[in-house]
Amino acid sequence: MSQHSTRLRSPADFGLAVQQARLARGLSQTELAAELGLTQSAISEIENGKGTIYLRRLLTLARATGLEFAATWEEPDDAPRG
Repeated sequence: MSQHSTRLRSPADFGLAVQQARLARGLSQTELAAELGLTQSAISEIENGKGTIYLRRLLTLARATGLEFAATWEEPDDAPRG
């Protein structure tokens, strides 16, 4: 398994990390949405970096206090690419 990690500094960073982790699990947006009780469009908005007020506040708080958010996910060696 290969492990990936990225710093989360913006809603776009968060969205890209969610997308990459979802793809690593071999899930479509629709499948992930069903698993979480969300709509596919909600997953799409998150992955496209649409920030919510809560996410923006957390990121601003992190910058002001020197905190760093990071995302780490594993991808199986036989995961489909592309």
